[in-house]
Amino acid sequence: MRFFVLILVFFFLAGFTFAQDPDDDITVDSSVVRLNVGVVNSTGRPITNLSRSNFKIFEDGIAQDISHFEPTSAPFSVVLILDMSGSTLGFRQNIKFSASRFIDALSPDDRVSVLEFYNRVNVLNGFTTDRSKIYHSIKVSNGKKGETKTQLFRAIDLALDKLATEGSRRKAIIVLTDGADTAARDMDRNQLNKLEDSEMTGAVNPEENPLLKSALDKASKYSVTIYPLALPTNDPRKFIDPLPIQLAMYDLARERLNILATRTGGEMHKINRLEEMGVLYARVAANVRSLYTIEYQPKNVKKDGKWREIKLKLNMPDLVYTTRPGYFAQ
Repeated sequence: MRFFVLILVFFFLAGFTFAQDPDDDITVDSSVVRLNVGVVNSTGRPITNLSRSNFKIFEDGIAQDISHFEPTSAPFSVVLILDMSGSTLGFRQNIKFSASRFIDALSPDDRVSVLEFYNRVNVLNGFTTDRSKIYHSIKVSNGKKGETKTQLFRAIDLALDKLATEGSRRKAIIVLTDGADTAARDMDRNQLNKLEDSEMTGAVNPEENPLLKSALDKASKYSVTIYPLALPTNDPRKFIDPLPIQLAMYDLARERLNILATRTGGEMHKINRLEEMGVLYARVAANVRSLYTIEYQPKNVKKDGKWREIKLKLNMPDLVYTTRPGYFAQ
């Protein structure tokens, strides 16, 4: 009998310890739809003083009840992804300086993880508010000479998996890249090589790429907003006589970056000159810091895989909002 009581006490204490563990993953109700919403006035200035009562949400035209609202001051978990592939070799100091200025513009409570990618993907630091660790990660990011692959979608996939562990915190990815993912380019090349030069423009649907689809599905599942900063490298239009396949592959890569942004409620920023990089990083930081987060429980509970269109209405008609346009009910 005494042995049996000891066993019961052991399991009780073990259960109690488990329940109190502060490092346990926080679970999020997967049926709740979470939106990061940016609002600007007619001149483009962010509006950061709105409340729940200013918003109405509609899914497929049906009004939804807002179950949770977070103001723009609520902290974020951010993954900063740096392209250290061969195409960035000549201006990495610009990248590091501009990325550091981006960190300067975030809130002290924002948690940041830094990733780099080239032939492989490296996590340079886990989520932290310790700015010294973050700055050090940016400083040591470098890639390796002679490694020419670009593992963009692997980096985004890993970033999304890391953000999934951040529970109910607001989430964003800022990725600096030219968009030329090696695996995606190989898929495009295989399709385009079957066509005549005159048939290549518009022949491949960028949204049909499985790597992009996977990234969008995860971003939707974890309510992550993605902001690509598109580097001005590898643009075949700067060549003397670009081939049609080069133009088509470049345009597909750029369009996928734009889709990553628009489908997650973010914005793609094109870097036309390297001097613009710091300004654009600062603009993205301002965008992130001016987002509201709104949650609702859809009245249509069917998981039929169909697209659900999301629209918002503001009770101030001169304001303009940005958020993701919808999701697939999976």
